[in-house]
Formats: sequence, structure tokens, C-alpha cells
Amino acid sequence: MHRFDTVAALRQHLNSIRSEQTIGLVPTMGALHEGHITLIETARRENDVVVSSIFVNPTQFNNPDDLARYPRTLEEDCEKLEAAGCDVVFAPSVSEMYPETPLLRMNFGELETVMEGAFRPGHFNGVGIVVAKLFNIVQADRAYFGQKDLQQVAVIRRLVRDLSFPVELIRCPTVRERDGLAMSSRNRNLTEVERKQATTLFKALTLAHELLTEGLDVEQAKAAVTGLFADNPHFRLEYVDVVNANTLQVASEVLAPGQTAICLAAHLGKVRLIDNLVF
Repeated sequence: MHRFDTVAALRQHLNSIRSEQTIGLVPTMGALHEGHITLIETARRENDVVVSSIFVNPTQFNNPDDLARYPRTLEEDCEKLEAAGCDVVFAPSVSEMYPETPLLRMNFGELETVMEGAFRPGHFNGVGIVVAKLFNIVQADRAYFGQKDLQQVAVIRRLVRDLSFPVELIRCPTVRERDGLAMSSRNRNLTEVERKQATTLFKALTLAHELLTEGLDVEQAKAAVTGLFADNPHFRLEYVDVVNANTLQVASEVLAPGQTAICLAAHLGKVRLIDNLVF
């Protein structure tokens, strides 16, 4: 496995193989878990060369404490990537990715006025800039993202369409622990007690899904979820929404199969967790 920390060295390597081989890109911020490894394995099956980036992107954090707490485990991550069949790791410094403070501002319209966009101002501008840079640097044929960050996938899909990036965007299913908790790098920051409590997120999604499929309306399902979190004082529910799985706009009723998503975010101790269920 090759490892690069500069744009020039990575480009030189990829340019030497690009004409004959397809490239799959898996962008990450490190602290890898089985969900990331599943993305690598999917990319491995579908491409000749797999590139994974490891970069904790400061421009997408609107909370400095969240940025400081984000786990950084580069050497451990590289071992996992090599074992999973990754060919190239790109692990740049902040100064390498941002020689100057970016002045560009991206506006994703209605996509960034709901859910994560409403509660994390500037977040998707930072996501858009760093992903656009990675697309330009790597020039992959395919890029792989997890469904757990459903709104991020929608934003990147819009980025690809509006800027005509020649990359196929692949959304992969959320990978969960046995008890239903969606795998996330932030789970490392949960205490042992909080880790057990965190299963409430998946229980809430499952409850909402059951109620909606039984015929209850959206507001009743959301009220049930709100009540579930109200009974647990360790949580602070930030939002729960039923939305169109593609546009992320609020849905007043269940849509066609595969088009409805239940999305939520909640604080548990010092950790902010998100999850969703598409059905």
C-alpha cells in the first residue's frame, strides 16, 4: 500500500496508472470502523485501484470543541486500510489541503436549511469544498459514501451534478453494531454507560418506522420519538424529521418504496449522534 501526504506526490502516482485502471475513492476523516472498511471492500470489488483519504477537515466543524475531540488514529487506520485491500492512502496536513484560507462559499439551497444544515451552519460549505478538492486531486471514477450521513450524500450528489464532476457517486448502506447502533467514529468518545444508552437512536427510528407503516401520520410518529427521548434525561434530542430520501425536504406522508427517510440527531453527554432509516 502506498501512502502520500502531498497533493503533488499523489497526483504523480495516480497519473502513472490512470490510463489503464479504474480508481475508486473512499474519503474519510479517519478513526476507521467496520463501516469504513465496508466502503473499502465495496470499492475493491468495483475498481482496479482503491484510494482512501484520511483528513480531519477543519472547515466543516462549526464547533471547535467537536474538532478538538475528533479521534485521530492515523497509524491504526493505515493498518486497517491495508488489511482491507486499499492501494493508496492520502493523509495530508491541514496546510497541504489549505495553503490559504478558502474564500469560496458554496450554497446548496434548501439542502442546507434543514436538519444538519439548520443546526450546523457552514458545515456543508466545508464538506463541499473539501470533497471538491478531493475529486479534483484524485479524479476517481467512483466515490463511496455511507448512508448514515444521508444529508451529506445528498449535498455531494448536488455538487457532482452542478459542477459536472465525472465521478459516479455510490451510496452504501449504514453498517450497524449488533445492538443497532450505527457505526461512527464519534462512538469512541462515548463512556461505557453512554454506549449502552446510545441504542435509543435505533430504537427510536424503528419505532417511527413501525408507526408509519401501521398507518399513523408523520406528526404522530415524530411525537412518539420525541416522547421516547423525553423519558431519557441523558439525551437532548436536536431534531427528528420524516423527509424525502433524495431531496431531504420534509414529507407529510410516506412516499414510494425507498423514498422515505426518518432522520434524527441527539446529544448524549458530550457526543452528538446522528442516524437515519430509509424505507
